[in-house]
Amino acid sequence: MKQIAQFFAILILLVALAVGYNSVYTVKETEQVIITQFGQVVGDPVTEAGLHFKIPFVQTPNVIEKRILDWDGRATEMTTKDKTYIEVDTFGRWRIADPKQFFLRLRDERSAQSRLDGILGSATKDAIANNALVEVIRSTQGRVPQVDDSLEGASSRIGTLPDIEKGRVAVEQEIFESAAKELTELGIELLDIRFKRVNYRDTVQRSIFQRMISERQQIAERFRSEGAGEAAKINGKRGRDLQEIESEAYRQVLQIRGDADAKATEIYANAYNQSSAAIEFYEFIKSLEAYESVLQGDTTLILTTDSELFKYLKDIDLR
Repeated sequence: MKQIAQFFAILILLVALAVGYNSVYTVKETEQVIITQFGQVVGDPVTEAGLHFKIPFVQTPNVIEKRILDWDGRATEMTTKDKTYIEVDTFGRWRIADPKQFFLRLRDERSAQSRLDGILGSATKDAIANNALVEVIRSTQGRVPQVDDSLEGASSRIGTLPDIEKGRVAVEQEIFESAAKELTELGIELLDIRFKRVNYRDTVQRSIFQRMISERQQIAERFRSEGAGEAAKINGKRGRDLQEIESEAYRQVLQIRGDADAKATEIYANAYNQSSAAIEFYEFIKSLEAYESVLQGDTTLILTTDSELFKYLKDIDLR
């Protein structure tokens, strides 16, 4: 009898331990719990951390994440309003705001991620289809590009940016507002959604690269033509400056020579005007110099007997 009593005591203790173990559960700071009874939700969500009690073997705690969760969408090819094919990769942040509604509609995070893919992906496609490519790419309205001054006044739109009405941030906000309403019904609060990457399709990318190359070539050709024009102006100015310098130098040379001749004449005049003999000698020297320059080679000179130049020739003694 004693052994039977000990067996029943141990059995009762084990049952009590099992009942006690299944009567309590813990909730972490990062968790919230939904209690289900035979698959049906019972009571309100448990959001406070600590030790809690439940009906053993009947009620089951279902742990739901309380922290902010991430969503990383797949890169998907889409068409913009201006019929440009692009590949858009998005990401977002969300949290479970209504755990009871979340559990009733989705049960777990895997189902939630699947619904997020559908809802956010659809909202992204709609926003991309309703906006031009420039609205998705650019984020600053009224931005003034840095354009070289030499390109101002050009007839083409090289180096200019097309105008935008919204910008990338506004397009992202459109996606957020469209998807947040649907996700609220699932107990999910959408915190943010952004474009991670926007790529062109290969065919579009090649076309854009070719257009960029063409624009750069036009700019280079414009620089070449402007450079050739500047070179012609510089060469013309250099020629004019050189001609002016040479003319001024020649004028200064003539002026110096004239001043020198005048000075020499003045010196000679002062030297030979001291007496009548000096004046006569000066006239004789200058006449000889005239003879030397005039009578050269087979020169034939016809003079009258009254010529001033002939007076010294008449006095020559030919004996």
